[in-house]
Amino acid sequence: MAKKNDSKDRIYKKIELVGSSSKSFESAIESAVQRAGETLRGLSWFEVKELRGAIREGRIEYQAVVSVSFELK
Repeated sequence: MAKKNDSKDRIYKKIELVGSSSKSFESAIESAVQRAGETLRGLSWFEVKELRGAIREGRIEYQAVVSVSFELK
């Protein structure tokens, strides 16, 4: 069994999400991060991996692939 790490080293878990919005890429990113924050504790940073969109019935749907991370305790 591993012993407890007493140093200042930190370990993070990174997950990937896809946010979507009818408003903007920024709104798609914010919705993904906000939703992750509802179920995950200790979010520390995010990274935008991909921006894309869909056209549905003449309207644009903005999509953002976002990685968010949180520290493992």
